[in-house]
Amino acid sequence: MHAMVLHEGTAKLRYEDVAPPTCGPEQVRIAIEACGVCRTDLHIVDAELKDPVLPLIPGHEIVGRIVQVGRDVDGLAVGQRVGVPWLGRTCGHCYYCEAGRENLCDAPGFTGYTLNGGYAEECVADAGYVFAISGDADPVGLAPLLCAGLIGYRSYTMAGDAQRLGFYGFGAAAHILAQIAVWQGREVCAFTKPGDNAGQDFARATGAIWAAGSNEAPDTALDAAIIFAPLGALVPTALKAVRKGGRVVCAGIHMSDIPSFPYADLWHERQIMSVANLTRQDGEAFFPLAEKAGVQTHTTLYALKDANRALDDLRKGHLNGAAVLVP
Repeated sequence: MHAMVLHEGTAKLRYEDVAPPTCGPEQVRIAIEACGVCRTDLHIVDAELKDPVLPLIPGHEIVGRIVQVGRDVDGLAVGQRVGVPWLGRTCGHCYYCEAGRENLCDAPGFTGYTLNGGYAEECVADAGYVFAISGDADPVGLAPLLCAGLIGYRSYTMAGDAQRLGFYGFGAAAHILAQIAVWQGREVCAFTKPGDNAGQDFARATGAIWAAGSNEAPDTALDAAIIFAPLGALVPTALKAVRKGGRVVCAGIHMSDIPSFPYADLWHERQIMSVANLTRQDGEAFFPLAEKAGVQTHTTLYALKDANRALDDLRKGHLNGAAVLVP
């Protein structure tokens, strides 16, 4: 099969003919229909996330159909459509797993980082960590939901019952969560790179009541802010934009260092929180909610062999919405 592979010491993926994956007894083998391109993939390729298992096939926003079921798998069948997310495996017995916090597992496996992922024509996945998803919907539209949607939803829930939300970085995750927030009757303020008029127009079209550069602030304080952009400098900025008792949620798996800031900006019971990975429970809650809210993803298609171009477009900020690879 064909796959895009990351090798040690390279900053580009190679389009290669590799052996198809072998399905283990507790796994399913999947013919991939689409795989979203996530900023985490970019962090891996750019060596900002350390210790990937190389050589590696990246990709963890996978949608496809099962072509083989392991002998010990129940509840999944050949031909069924499933989604494969970032969290690909947990140990099941550490403190966090036993406490129902599997996203903090001490010995996890991550799709497209420590486990081969979806920049390929096929993949295998542990059956307990795939989501059964709609067989009728467009797989390209579904792909961004597997991480941008899921990690965005986890960030969204951590923001609490905030009525007025600020999204810093209006890309794949924010454009999904904005639709849910608007459907629930909340207000969304979008913050983009200064001067990104196209991104601000995109945010307004998605339901934001206010959109401007991250160097600006709306007239009314935010109840909470979610930072999707991987820029630590946005944390002090967002703290200044939230009201007393407000909350700033850092949604990325990787972020540049947070600069020092006056304690007064944190005072009055403001909070800073981080999101780490996702749980299967997040998926069980998110997918029905996204369907009820009528979430539509905005995507740009790339052929599998053009994954490097998709990553470069993401790196340069040339995308509104999500990039998706199609084998």
